[in-house]
Amino acid sequence: MFERIKNIFSTQKKPAFENSGQAAASQVSEWAGTQGWGFSGPSPNRSFALDGRVRGRSWRLERGKPSRTFIRGEELRARAVLGIDEDAAVLVMNRPLKEALDKKAYQLYTDNLRTTVDPSLPEELRWLATYEEFGWAELPPDFWQRYAVLADTRENAQAWVSARLADRLMHWPEPGPHPQVPMMIMLLRGKAYLRMEYAPADLPTLRHAADIFTCACESAIDGLAVGR
Repeated sequence: MFERIKNIFSTQKKPAFENSGQAAASQVSEWAGTQGWGFSGPSPNRSFALDGRVRGRSWRLERGKPSRTFIRGEELRARAVLGIDEDAAVLVMNRPLKEALDKKAYQLYTDNLRTTVDPSLPEELRWLATYEEFGWAELPPDFWQRYAVLADTRENAQAWVSARLADRLMHWPEPGPHPQVPMMIMLLRGKAYLRMEYAPADLPTLRHAADIFTCACESAIDGLAVGR
């Protein structure tokens, strides 16, 4: 499965920003300004970063070097401290990535005769061993074909993955990321995260990724506020 994902990546068109240099940074900076967001340029581990606020909470989105072996090229990653129920744990990932991680986890456990969760494993593999996958009829079948939702409880999963958030995850601007391109959003310890392969590496994809993340933050605040 990992090899099949890599083959898909290798046949994709080159990123739209690949040869645009500072023009791409200027384009992103100009767009961020129209949203009232901060923009900062390159550092050793990133190409740029965006900073904003949602419902009074700060968030940051970066484009940079991948932090996971299953992501090729560059990665978009985001983080926000939301102040929601810290016990809630929910993970949404595209289904081909889950299948690849399931296969990898199975190989690791069988090769090493492991019977318990190993803290040295990548955290995504530990999540697969820790959390149950849930589904519910209120979201359309095509969402479940593209994404998997894992969580500590069904109630927390449903409280976060609203119809509005599911719609954002399904309707990327064309050409948009291929369904097999690794992508995940998650809630852990009161924080929201996004991690995805930046492909196609164009401004519409960046805009929509930021929209998904801010929508995910709003949905978490609405559905999982402390004392709700």
